[in-house]
Amino acid sequence: MRYLLRSAVILSASALVLSGCASDDGGESGGDGSLTGSGSGDSCVIEAPVTVGAALSLTGGAASYGESQQKGLELALEHLNDKDGVTYDLKVEDDGTDPRQAIGVFETFAADGASAIIGPTLSNTAFQAQPVAQDAGVPVLAISNTATGITEQGDFIFRDSLTEAQVIPQTIQAAVEANDLEKVVVMYSNDDAFTESGYEVMASSLEEEGIEVLDTLTFSVSDTDFRSLLTAAKSLDPDAIVVSALIEAAIPLVTQARELGLDQPIIGGNGFNNPQLMADAGDAAEGVIVGAAWNSASDSPENADFLTAYEEKFGSAPDQFATQAYTGLMIIDHAVRSGCSAERTDIQTGLTEVKDLATPLGSLTINADRDAEHPAVVQIVKDGAFTVMP
Repeated sequence: MRYLLRSAVILSASALVLSGCASDDGGESGGDGSLTGSGSGDSCVIEAPVTVGAALSLTGGAASYGESQQKGLELALEHLNDKDGVTYDLKVEDDGTDPRQAIGVFETFAADGASAIIGPTLSNTAFQAQPVAQDAGVPVLAISNTATGITEQGDFIFRDSLTEAQVIPQTIQAAVEANDLEKVVVMYSNDDAFTESGYEVMASSLEEEGIEVLDTLTFSVSDTDFRSLLTAAKSLDPDAIVVSALIEAAIPLVTQARELGLDQPIIGGNGFNNPQLMADAGDAAEGVIVGAAWNSASDSPENADFLTAYEEKFGSAPDQFATQAYTGLMIIDHAVRSGCSAERTDIQTGLTEVKDLATPLGSLTINADRDAEHPAVVQIVKDGAFTVMP
């Protein structure tokens, strides 16, 4: 499979600008009607470039996620601009894993006439930045935000990432059945919206399964030494440890647990979904159970094509965050082409009408709450890779 990149690529530490120029219409998305075209679907033709902004964590604590997302968007841009009819001008800015910086990025995108915004990377950041877009009437597509309440901030806010509430219950159920769990210790960082949301779903799911929670241990999102907490957990002799944490905490937590002789299953939330877990934790990651919105084992044509193209371009396999980012830009294109318009309100309408769209994530529908619905999977780390639990 061969794709041609029509757009020039300019990279810097803080921004990726791909093709075209920013709108100069004072913040109005195609205010002169230039973003309204003719035809529909594959026959849609829009003369002006369609500007899409993306706020990603390219630096800071969530940079490993943002880097994957950037690659997914780059590949999606190549594929979309290889089609006839609509040309995309993708502008990626660094949110710095900082809500204040993300607010500024969203304000710039809204003022410069972006037709839609993708991101930011973390839920905690999204809660602060999304109101800017909602107030300006700019559609937002979250591609990795799984916390409860993301889309409740307004009718311009959508997401293609499954919520923790959609994934964790089946993860807990599968882990309980596979390991005959009866009692667990729960650990989570209590100063981050994403990990707090994950913990709440874990707690309710464990209660639903009739699992005894021996203790709930909390830590900061910036902590890296978990030995005292893990020692306390070990003394309780749990059947498993259930953890809601970002990857920067997940890696040392898993590593230190194994060093302390905790060989029980570790069940992680969506923050564990990163190949960096296996790369940095090594053998300690073996047996870790993680719910996911995607697994590379899917044999759909869309996923197979995506995997091949990604590996050809980057020389490595994609992770869930790259896949969700790639899919996100494809969803926006679908919304644009459905009404052959890149006006903000028309994209908003198009996003509400996404139904059974074939994507690398699976058949995807945007529901009435503006959340994505598509198949989820439960994974276990085996031989250094995420594999679908039998």
